[in-house]
Amino acid sequence: MTTARHAPDILSPEFAADPYAAYDIMLEDEPLIWHEGMQSYIVSRYDDVARAFREPVFTTDNYGWQLEPAHGRTILQMSGREHSIRRALVVPAFRGNELEQKFLPVIKRNSQQLIDGFRHRGHADLVADYARHFPINVIVDMLGLDQSDHERFQIWYTSIIGFLGNLSQDPEVAAAGVRTREELSAYLIPIIRQRRENLGEDLLSTLCAAEVDGTSMSDEDIKAFCSLLLAAGGETTDKAIASLFRNLLAHPDQLDAVRGDHSLIPKAFAETLRHTPPVHMIMRQPAEDIEIAGQPIRAGSTVTCLIGAANRDPRRFSNPDAFDIFRGDLPTETAFSAAASHLSFALGRHFCVGALLAKSEIEVGVAQLLDAMPDLRLDEGAAPVEKGVFTRGPASLPVRFTAN
Repeated sequence: MTTARHAPDILSPEFAADPYAAYDIMLEDEPLIWHEGMQSYIVSRYDDVARAFREPVFTTDNYGWQLEPAHGRTILQMSGREHSIRRALVVPAFRGNELEQKFLPVIKRNSQQLIDGFRHRGHADLVADYARHFPINVIVDMLGLDQSDHERFQIWYTSIIGFLGNLSQDPEVAAAGVRTREELSAYLIPIIRQRRENLGEDLLSTLCAAEVDGTSMSDEDIKAFCSLLLAAGGETTDKAIASLFRNLLAHPDQLDAVRGDHSLIPKAFAETLRHTPPVHMIMRQPAEDIEIAGQPIRAGSTVTCLIGAANRDPRRFSNPDAFDIFRGDLPTETAFSAAASHLSFALGRHFCVGALLAKSEIEVGVAQLLDAMPDLRLDEGAAPVEKGVFTRGPASLPVRFTAN
């Protein structure tokens, strides 16, 4: 007779050190856990997490307390017609010709500028020197804001991410997030008003001019969306780039394959999103009494969906703990759409608006980095360690290469 195992507390140092070991226990023995400290049910299996993302009974009302104090009211909290219209207002800017013609040059330029800052040295920290800055710089430039404000946005971004991942409810972290909302509003609202009077070709102008069924975005709507873009767009790409290179460096045969064929970069990105996702959990709130894993959950409860666990559920993926860009159960053609097999961009009506932007950033950034560092290797003695619980990625990634 076997005894059910118990996973370490999600807020414990043991969990933070290796959530994947805890996920194995949850997936097999504890598919639903009540966490008293977080006042939340924790769900880990693929089918349960996918259901929470797809079914309308699972609302995003939790974002009223989880996100709104730092961002203001965003598209993530909306539902029904309001959500459909708001999504229709912003989605066109992140796909098709708009993305290809307007923003791809911005992505290429920002990536190259960062690489030029260290390519002559023969060594770099891909987190500190590149990944942490690249997506934020791209967003600032896409919005048509002053490039001299890159560092200011970096500070705001760090504060907002800290607020979102504040599972233990540290009051200083919470206060910093609220303060950032005020500072970002004081900075952006005057610029938004100026842009309305003098539209340009930038994303901020596109948002100011957007209209669907007679509805347009208010100054506060645009500011809140920019704040959300800063956090969601920055954090996912930042950690995805670092994790992708960490995974490839740990699998030299796959690194060689991607180095020799850049068309494999989307496969490497998709597998990184599954194997070591930047965001490990997303919360939902059921509008009605429901049942998960055979247990009742009351309406209005918070449900924490563990993406990092679901993406390694052996019921869905073969050999799930292995990093394999050639795996057959993760089709690349759907990996960046609402039909994706992995859950890292969520699913359904709240599928990530910026998925194609992230794909473009990864394709450009990884290709340029590999071209600039053809003999890329981990620095001698380096042992990259993942950090984070809500979001997670390598804290540092020191590498060596031939200077050029």
